[in-house]
Amino acid sequence: MNKAELTAALAMRTKMSKADANRAIDALFDDKGIIAAELKKGAKVQITGFGNFEARKRAARMGRNPKTGSEIQIKASVAPAFRAGKQLKMAVNTKK
Repeated sequence: MNKAELTAALAMRTKMSKADANRAIDALFDDKGIIAAELKKGAKVQITGFGNFEARKRAARMGRNPKTGSEIQIKASVAPAFRAGKQLKMAVNTKK
């Protein structure tokens, strides 16, 4: 499912216009959206029954350039992560 399909499905399920549904999706998931802003602050976003979004710190480490084989220093970084909640896991694993 891509963004356009998600927008159409949200609009149909909630009886809102596609434009309103698109604005709602952007408000949550855009790179300047609510979730990204909270992760940038270092906060965790917990949606009960769905899962948790969090920013995980990665330490600096040594790696290898695959082309030359020489060692390189990889800088420390922060990566977004998602951990599915119990209800989402159960919904995905339930057989039809």
